[in-house]
Amino acid sequence: MPLPDTASHQSGADRTFQVDLRGLVDLLSHHLYSSPRVYLRELMQNAVDALTARHALEPAAPAGSFGIRLYADRSVVRVEDDGVGLTEEDVHTFLATIGRSSKRADGIAEQRGDFIGQFGIGLLSCFLVADEIHVVSRSARTPGAPAVEWRGRGDGSYTVRALPASARPAPGTTVTLTPRADAGEWTAPARVQALAHHFGSLLRHPVTFDDGSGGPAVPVNPEQAPWARTYPTPGARSRALAAYGEEVFGFTPLDTVELNLPAVGLRGIACVLPEAVPAGRRHGHRVHVKGMLLSEQAEEILPDWAFFVRCVVDAESLRPTASRESLYEDDTLAAVRDALAEQLRAWIARAAASDPELLHRFLQAHHLSVKSLAVHDDEILRMLLPWLPFETTDGHCTLDEFSRTHRTVLVTSSVEEFRQVAAIASAAGLGVVNGGYTYDRELVHRLPEIRPEVSVADLDPATLTAHLDPVDRETELAAAAYLAQARDALAVFDCDVALRAFQPASAPALLVDSREARHERTRSRLAREQEGGLWGDILGALQQEAPRAQLILNQLNPLVRTAVAIDEPELARTSAEALYGQAALLSRRPLRPAESSLINRSFLDLLAHALRKDS
Repeated sequence: MPLPDTASHQSGADRTFQVDLRGLVDLLSHHLYSSPRVYLRELMQNAVDALTARHALEPAAPAGSFGIRLYADRSVVRVEDDGVGLTEEDVHTFLATIGRSSKRADGIAEQRGDFIGQFGIGLLSCFLVADEIHVVSRSARTPGAPAVEWRGRGDGSYTVRALPASARPAPGTTVTLTPRADAGEWTAPARVQALAHHFGSLLRHPVTFDDGSGGPAVPVNPEQAPWARTYPTPGARSRALAAYGEEVFGFTPLDTVELNLPAVGLRGIACVLPEAVPAGRRHGHRVHVKGMLLSEQAEEILPDWAFFVRCVVDAESLRPTASRESLYEDDTLAAVRDALAEQLRAWIARAAASDPELLHRFLQAHHLSVKSLAVHDDEILRMLLPWLPFETTDGHCTLDEFSRTHRTVLVTSSVEEFRQVAAIASAAGLGVVNGGYTYDRELVHRLPEIRPEVSVADLDPATLTAHLDPVDRETELAAAAYLAQARDALAVFDCDVALRAFQPASAPALLVDSREARHERTRSRLAREQEGGLWGDILGALQQEAPRAQLILNQLNPLVRTAVAIDEPELARTSAEALYGQAALLSRRPLRPAESSLINRSFLDLLAHALRKDS
């Protein structure tokens, strides 16, 4: 841009920006559009908008009387439409002024919402594949106006001239591109046809493609969107929608959910994924605006929790961003997202009420997704919590099945805790649910909201030991010496030892020890070691009475009955250590180094004792 002269500068006269068109095209190609292929979408969008204006001008024209014709051979790409066309004044106003939208002009359109995009920047996308844009247009709004030719070049220059009527006898516009040599990937006939189908398969105006081979033009969008067609039966409709979903997304949907929001002119389908996906992974959805494909990766159309579906929708009133490759986040989009979420909830409710087999298959694949949703959505919680699968002492089953046999449901705080007590609790008739997985404990505690007759409580060691049968007094006294030696041997692990009778008899011992108890004991030990220092004072202030682990020996187990009768002190200590190590292994929690050492030592000591006895 040249510097202003002194007089102009002193007078404060307004100046006009000069645009480096080549720099602007480079900016578009690297920062606004995802790929040069969008040039064809922009041309088709302009053609569709011109047809929309033509129908508004001639509302009595039969449907399908105006259309779009695409042509591509090795030398040119051409897009021709029967739209409203342009006068020479329109050409100067809209094609030669970057950023000016013909849809805002009086007489071209009364409402911005009738159109997909705008000329302006969109037409510049053609410079991604060609150095020159050639436009011939004739106005339907001003029938007496001559046809007009506009040639725009990548260096920012352009020419405009009037043409004889024979150059364009009917109203409409023809845009011709002469592709650059490096743009062959995007302008080859087969690629142009594929792009036309990709972007325009759901357009409401007839679109054809001619590859210049001399054969007839091929329809690009021969059929309506599948949800807009009529079918002989509901089953035929469901199969057709599922087939369309498989064609678009490449998987056979578990089910398809029809989406319909008349307020924004939105219709489409949600395809339920047949397999589980990691929680939080969001899939892109195909969004069309007035039939034109806007985006294949529009995550924002659905809420985060709906990652068990992929959608394809066509809408009238959603607002594209400047690149027209995603949706503008505004109140309309937020309302659409909420409304589509309600329709997905309604589908889940219908499946729960009338199709238990479908619901079972859905929950088998997506129970983690539904659990994450149920935590924050009371309606989904009420509908589906009884049908969600959990790991329990009765195996993997739903809470509905589990609560039929257990009016009191106990839930563990960790997977490790569940592993420790599952077999013993099952034999004792206790109903325990593994609450160690994400969401599970919180959801189980909400079961009484749906099943008021059921009570839920956290499982603690006292609850479990209270359900184990005490041994008679004589047996307790006979084992007292052994139990004292065992407590002494296991004191290093802050572990008490008790004798009870419980099923299954094959289990010699049960180690009851929670993660919280271990953490508290570790804090107490550190406080003792740091006594007198600042760190010791801090730990001492946090210290509570350290809960002890408990090794419960099973009097019904033959090995335990033999062990408690041992009168050799060293062998008694070794057997107690071995029983502790075996119970720690069965708990499936990570072993501390001291416990691993104890297991190895007790095994070798017992082996040495057995060998000495045999010799």
